[in-house]
Amino acid sequence: MMLLLLLLQVLASCLWLGHGEVVASLERSCPQFFFRKTLPNAALTPQNPAWICQRYGNKYYFATLYDRDLRIPVYSAYLYQPGPGKRPNTWMVEPQLVGSNYPKTMEKEWTLLNRFKVSFEQLSESQALLQDYKNLTGLNRGHLNPNGHHEDPISRKATFTLTNIVPQDAKLNGGAWNNYEQQTMMRRTQGCNNTYVVVGAVPGKTYIGNGRVNKPSYIWSSACCELGTKNTKAWGVIAENDRDEVELLTLGELEETLSLLYGRESVSLFHSACPRE
Repeated sequence: MMLLLLLLQVLASCLWLGHGEVVASLERSCPQFFFRKTLPNAALTPQNPAWICQRYGNKYYFATLYDRDLRIPVYSAYLYQPGPGKRPNTWMVEPQLVGSNYPKTMEKEWTLLNRFKVSFEQLSESQALLQDYKNLTGLNRGHLNPNGHHEDPISRKATFTLTNIVPQDAKLNGGAWNNYEQQTMMRRTQGCNNTYVVVGAVPGKTYIGNGRVNKPSYIWSSACCELGTKNTKAWGVIAENDRDEVELLTLGELEETLSLLYGRESVSLFHSACPRE
């Protein structure tokens, strides 16, 4: 009887809880969040990456490239499908960053520590935790993929994983960046059939959480949308992560800026069919 209850409990968690799956390749496992299934090029890939297909209720909702060393996402990619709804308030972490033998299920910290007997040291070594974001001055938890860009409660909940969060300037997060997410995106996407978004963060030189979690120097976003069957349009924005100001750019200008900031090869965020001008 106990075994049956345990099996039912495991089955229920698989069906109802969020899933975040660490995969070998986003291109193979969840390419649907990238325009024409084309990922940003390797210029953004950190030294110690994790590729995560973010899933909730047995469905993928977005994709994330995560920097294990800096404990922040490099970028999150998703389809823009905004709708009204309540903001969730339950934060999750990614069990598979601890080890591939742990569930694919996005879980609360408490659940991992108590039900799955992950040690606090294992969990904190693998990723950012809620305590890293406590007692911050002038910063708060900034979504790369914002919950407001999704149309139903489950897809909104899926964005509340700390693998989709960076330490963001509080005024920027509640001011110019929020205005871009809510107002500018709505205006820019008028007439679009599908809008593909890649949002990222450029690592900075300072940290929160006693040196554990990097505070990005810049937050950026890019979009490519399909107009009808043949035409596309694209744009980008970037913001310094200590000023309440967002700069609107062409996709080409954003890629050039990021190439300089990352200092590696030339950055390409989208398939060549997305206009750079």
